[in-house]
Amino acid sequence: MEFREKADICIIGAGHAGCEAALACARLGLQTVVFTVNIESIAMMPCNPHIGGSSKGHLVREIDALGGEMGKIIDKTFLQSKMLNKSKGPAVHSLRCQADKAEYSRFMRMVLESQENLTIKQTEVCELLLEDIPDCENRSKKITGVKILTGGIYECKAVILCTGTYLNARCLCGEAITYTGPNGLQSSIHLSEALEKADIRLRRFKTGTPARMDRRSIDFSKMEEQFGDERVIPFSFETDPEDVQIKQESCYLTYTNEETHNIIRANLDRSPLYAGVIEGTGPRYCPSIEDKVVKFSDKNRHQVFVEPEGRYTNEMYVDGMSSSLPEDVQLAMYRTVPGLENCKIVRNAYAIEYDCIDPGQLALTLEFKHIKGLFSAGQFNGSSGYEEAAAQGLMAGINAAREIQGKEQIVLDRSQAYIGVLIDDLVTKENTEPYRMMTSRAEYRLLLRQDNADLRLRKIGYEAGLISKEQYEYVCEKEKQIAEEIERLKKTVVGASKEVQEFLVSKGSAPLRTGTSLAEVLCRPEFTYKSIKEIDKNRPLLSDAVIEQVNISIKYEGYIERQIRQVEQFKKLEKRMIPEGICYEDIAGLRIEARQKLAKHKPVSIGQASRIQGVSPADISVLLVYIEQMKRQV
Repeated sequence: MEFREKADICIIGAGHAGCEAALACARLGLQTVVFTVNIESIAMMPCNPHIGGSSKGHLVREIDALGGEMGKIIDKTFLQSKMLNKSKGPAVHSLRCQADKAEYSRFMRMVLESQENLTIKQTEVCELLLEDIPDCENRSKKITGVKILTGGIYECKAVILCTGTYLNARCLCGEAITYTGPNGLQSSIHLSEALEKADIRLRRFKTGTPARMDRRSIDFSKMEEQFGDERVIPFSFETDPEDVQIKQESCYLTYTNEETHNIIRANLDRSPLYAGVIEGTGPRYCPSIEDKVVKFSDKNRHQVFVEPEGRYTNEMYVDGMSSSLPEDVQLAMYRTVPGLENCKIVRNAYAIEYDCIDPGQLALTLEFKHIKGLFSAGQFNGSSGYEEAAAQGLMAGINAAREIQGKEQIVLDRSQAYIGVLIDDLVTKENTEPYRMMTSRAEYRLLLRQDNADLRLRKIGYEAGLISKEQYEYVCEKEKQIAEEIERLKKTVVGASKEVQEFLVSKGSAPLRTGTSLAEVLCRPEFTYKSIKEIDKNRPLLSDAVIEQVNISIKYEGYIERQIRQVEQFKKLEKRMIPEGICYEDIAGLRIEARQKLAKHKPVSIGQASRIQGVSPADISVLLVYIEQMKRQV
């Protein structure tokens, strides 16, 4: 007799995307099943042992503001915390934490196992169950369930694909090839064929990871010790800052040299990357050490960070020396690096190839355009990184749940969040390599700072049902206090009294010629909100979070106002909707390439259409005229 179960939503994969998707769906009241080929791989970090970093820290803060879990878990399990880019403006400040990899996975698994409405199932999904539907909303099929390798059927209303790097995966270390997923875990080998049968376009990407060393074999005295921040700032807006003031572990900096590079050059013929064995496209912004040596031949050294993998392990991660060279070459190469002369490798470096999709098949909701109820998130969408995956998983989970509940789905645009930039880039642009989030990709990054993610997104999280009323009211009160304090500073005038003049001169600032507001004094680069306390006698007692926002808002007011005006123009194009079912072949003035690209991507707005590669401003003008003519004919 056939085994059958019923659920509302099935999540395929329990990596960082799958965990956020599953928690979002379950917390929104839907019966959720998350499938994983190995329960030990839940929220596993198969590569770098950290969360956050440049731009990625923004994503984690946004995930937290919307009601996701990643920020809370890393606050409980980090080894070292550092705010990056502090010498630059607040737009690019990004929090980065070294993680205890085993503890992070363990804590996330505990959260999943204790979540109401959520079931974990260790098995491999081998087939999607689809049903033909009339061509409504340009979709030809809808999801009805999944079939697992043992033959069991799970009937459901939506499925989210979060297979990460496991689909048809193979790992390469020199001439040795193993058909496994990350860390030697079982790969998923049956689902790719089923996806292709459902007219889902697959592509082949690759990534890699460096070796792990035995701490006892490393001479740290030859390296530069790297410390965390004295005062740790938590990732989650709900974490008490005092709870994260812990004893931190050190990381270490060293460098490759010409001897390292000569060994690599002499063995390039044994690298799968250069021997033509690897088929997939790798990430440009996270190259292997072979790639660095070949493509940056003018550099005589490259940075190498040696980082702990956890408090209760001797394994150290050699960041910056990802490789797929054979084991003997790896050992010779690593032992040329200062401090690693006697190193012992615990786990070899390797490259991994895997199947993923062309994300142009997805709507901005992360639902497949031609299959109702089928969503996709994470590295399977052609992105890289734990943070990018988690952000997509959260949004896919929210939208899958809302579709089942008959509610309007949520799409964050490029002016609202880094998550909006990430998803829009994946869906709209033609990415030929694993996509990595960077601050330079966000046009409105001064507005999308990591420090104000709660002010930007808490309301959306509350309306989605993942943020409590108390949390939402807290951020509303914070917003009110910020506005009131900015107004007070603008209205409070300090005269050119002897006390004020002496204070200014003592701080190396020019004296006043006439009365001026405290806000204008604060605009001077030598001052911060806290440093002008001496001449601000009646200031209220405010939290550090409020003070930070007041400080930034006043100092960058002109730049912020200019970016707000830019957003207003952007919104106008985003609101110019493209009629559903428009036939681009009928638009005579469009270039052939533009017709093809527009028909392929099916943009929902003029703004989205303008960001498609191969669609020129002239094509947009033609499209606008055509749409206006369509309206007049109605």
